[in-house]
Amino acid sequence: MEEKRKIRIDMLSHATSAPAQGVGSAYLEQTRLMQDFGKEDFEIDINKKTKSADIVHVHSINPDFYCKMGKKTLSVCYVHFLPETLAGSIKLPRPIFSLFCRYVLAFYRRAKEIVVVNPSFIDPLVRYGIEKDRIAYIPNFVDERTFHAITPEEKYALRQKYEIPQDKFVVLAVGQVQTRKGVLDFLKVAEENPDILFLWLGGFSFKAITDGYSELKKEMERKRENVRFLGIVDRDRMPEYYGLSDLFFLPSHNELFPMSLLEACSVGIPYLIRDLELYSPILPKESFKGKDVLSFSNTIRLLSTDREKYQEGVDLSRQVREKYSRQNVYRIWKSYYLGLLEKYRK
Repeated sequence: MEEKRKIRIDMLSHATSAPAQGVGSAYLEQTRLMQDFGKEDFEIDINKKTKSADIVHVHSINPDFYCKMGKKTLSVCYVHFLPETLAGSIKLPRPIFSLFCRYVLAFYRRAKEIVVVNPSFIDPLVRYGIEKDRIAYIPNFVDERTFHAITPEEKYALRQKYEIPQDKFVVLAVGQVQTRKGVLDFLKVAEENPDILFLWLGGFSFKAITDGYSELKKEMERKRENVRFLGIVDRDRMPEYYGLSDLFFLPSHNELFPMSLLEACSVGIPYLIRDLELYSPILPKESFKGKDVLSFSNTIRLLSTDREKYQEGVDLSRQVREKYSRQNVYRIWKSYYLGLLEKYRK
């Protein structure tokens, strides 16, 4: 019996070259997903740049990958950011930033197909000149084997390990330290709640070109009794910080589909996000949200004292975890890849 021919996909990415980026986490998760579930249907190469690949899936916008996406290549480009989301992330001289944004859009236009992680970014891409029938939405996800709920005993041990008081309500934020992520509001909320411990996991992945670098660095160095900036940690240690925390707080002003939010939901702790329209198509409408420092503070105090409300938050995280499970998302990717080959055969 003739052996079934596998579809060969070349995954191209340098997203892990800068530490602690959601783009890198998404790339690692998606590649591992295909290797775990798609063994019978797909052969996955990593940065091979071989001419024999059926599909070239580009995860980062490096110039060498731009050259790889030729006219005869069935290329898929993963979109994790747009020019408007870059504005609050990196600080460059205006002419250089403008040139970089033009390059980003040229990169996206060169790909045969586009995948977005949030459906709200389809219309902006269309306005940038990319045909809608070339754009597909496939959500992010995380591996529940790595990010999972822990027992009260394990939580107690983790707090001992990291010298976290057992009686403190702990609020965790995860992300690069940059203006877009809402670091300043995070600090103001902490000042309003001196009895609650606030942790920020992440640092300056882009160093001095990070937007707001000087101001944020100064704020981070200020001594605050109830705030700890933990810096960039290895990904295999991140589940421990989620596990020892009581609430995940994401005050970011702009996102696509944050991996950190999915990680928190997978661990099973409630989440509090900024009230942004981009969350509407991807999260339950009952999600705990805030618009400013006052509303963030009020919600955090409510969740730290009201067990019923806290359980509502746990239930919402469970809904998100189940919706974006690895099994569900793999089925979407498999259908997508098979559909692409059929589309371009025609």
